[in-house]
Amino acid sequence: MIGDPLEPGNWTWGLSLIALTIAIHATGVVVLALVSFRIRVRIANRRLGPRYVIPIVIGLVAATGLLLTVLHGIEAAIWAAAYLWLGALDSPLDAILYSVDSLSTRGASGLTLQGDWRLMGALEAFDGMLLFGISTAYVFSLMQAYWLLLSRRH
Repeated sequence: MIGDPLEPGNWTWGLSLIALTIAIHATGVVVLALVSFRIRVRIANRRLGPRYVIPIVIGLVAATGLLLTVLHGIEAAIWAAAYLWLGALDSPLDAILYSVDSLSTRGASGLTLQGDWRLMGALEAFDGMLLFGISTAYVFSLMQAYWLLLSRRH
């Protein structure tokens, strides 16, 4: 029976999607880190005061949060497309709602996957924890790097 939780195909789909979304997320975070580093070097070289640096840092953190949200949305859409393709959900709207709900580990949409594909929802929640952990760690490191820059200015 295809889609049985103990069937290797269910695990194969889930683990493949986890690997894909983590690779996408890591790529996005590395690009953000490179851009952030260039901005930090420019600020350091210009020896700007806190009244200039603080708004730059606020804007950078806000932009980073927005871009990470877009990444999470793309990753949820990938899971949703898989659910539709596998027949685990019937509607694109339900698929994206279920996926965002699972990826965020909220789990309150009331939607469930068809038949034996339910294990994939749990795997998506696990993926979401990893992805949000990567995002949180990156935002923390970004703020820490800029805090060092700001603290040297006082």
